[in-house]
Amino acid sequence: MNNSIVEELKEEAKKFFIDARPSHYWDHVERVENMCMSIGVIEKCNLYILSIAAYLHDIARHEEDISKGKICHAEKGAVMAREILSRYNIEQFYIDKVAHCIETHRFRNYKEPKTIEAKVLFDSDKLDSIGAIGIGRAFYFANEIKARLHVPDLDLTNSTSYSHDDCAYREYLRKSVHVKDRMLTREGRRIAEGRHNVMVNFFNRLNLEYKGEL
Repeated sequence: MNNSIVEELKEEAKKFFIDARPSHYWDHVERVENMCMSIGVIEKCNLYILSIAAYLHDIARHEEDISKGKICHAEKGAVMAREILSRYNIEQFYIDKVAHCIETHRFRNYKEPKTIEAKVLFDSDKLDSIGAIGIGRAFYFANEIKARLHVPDLDLTNSTSYSHDDCAYREYLRKSVHVKDRMLTREGRRIAEGRHNVMVNFFNRLNLEYKGEL
């Protein structure tokens, strides 16, 4: 594989994000790819496999959205990636590696990433959901579904996804706070630790300000 193929695949991947929700728009893909390259060098990955997997990892996100979650974008995306890559002069070995990265990158489907490239993609995708950027995306998503600004005394057992109470704080309690413990690479864990602390400090302060205590 060469850089020209990677660039062609990047441009092809962009087409799948024309109708994407803002919280999962193309800029998310670019951040994930940038993070993959940073971590991938340290973890001694095949950067061609990793870059292509990063650009293609969310191409089925719209499919999942319009199916209201019935389609898993990771599984569907792996199938779509195979179809796209088969049109290029790429060895089957590399197609299989990229497809595995995409199929196992999702936080909720519990398919285990087995290669170092798949682990780096998993970590990079999750890192974009925590820290300062993660906070911004969580509020962005809450706005998309017209949820409340904040629910400081949120009870996770009595709130549901895509409801009036599905605020950024609910996403933090339900998912984001656990991300650092799911990292698969040493560098991913290092970065996640700092981003995790940013979120903890932010939501602790937000709770106090929201209640008028600070």
